[in-house]
Amino acid sequence: MENYLIVKAYAVYLPIVIGLTYYVAHTLFKNGKVFILDIFKGREEIAVATNTLFKVGFYLLNLGFALLILEIYDSEYNPFDTYQELIESLSEKIGGYSIYLGIMLFLNLFLFFRGKKKAKQSTERLQPVPVFETPVNIPPGA
Repeated sequence: MENYLIVKAYAVYLPIVIGLTYYVAHTLFKNGKVFILDIFKGREEIAVATNTLFKVGFYLLNLGFALLILEIYDSEYNPFDTYQELIESLSEKIGGYSIYLGIMLFLNLFLFFRGKKKAKQSTERLQPVPVFETPVNIPPGA
């Protein structure tokens, strides 16, 4: 009976964390394309390539973490005896992963805004400084 409940827990946990990861990644990088385009000054080819690489990295990092914390036991490292223990353990595991995904989402947003700020600063540094010309013929006494 104990292995049966753990297998059920894995059958619930894995689709939920994969679905959550997909939803967050899809939403973040669909909307993050605007920031990437701004950072790369409208060069769409490099912006899309960079955004895709970020998305793959996001998937690898988050799904890797979800698999790393996959092991499910009750609080005393004993197999589950009841469905209540199983549901409580799953809620802790999925809730913790949701908090982790939220932190990763805000970290990515922070990096997007930081990249936008850096791109703006580098553009401002490259702006030509206006040169004021002095008139060549200055009348005496003027």
